[in-house]
Amino acid sequence: MTEILQSIPRSALPFDLSIRAFKPLTYGVMHLIVAISVAYALTQNWKASLAIGLIEPAVQTIAYTFHERAWTKKGA
Repeated sequence: MTEILQSIPRSALPFDLSIRAFKPLTYGVMHLIVAISVAYALTQNWKASLAIGLIEPAVQTIAYTFHERAWTKKGA
């Protein structure tokens, strides 16, 4: 993959790689904000909201790993 990207002239790329690398970070921050906000809307408790908002993405990451493994075993 790296060789392919290096073989493409820089001016031919439709995006800046540094911006593309920044995208997962901004998505993670957005995920935290949404999770904390939804938890607060349901609990009206900032401490519980922060705990839920910080724990949920970690659990989701683990769940995603198992999800991917199951699909890999299925052959998809």
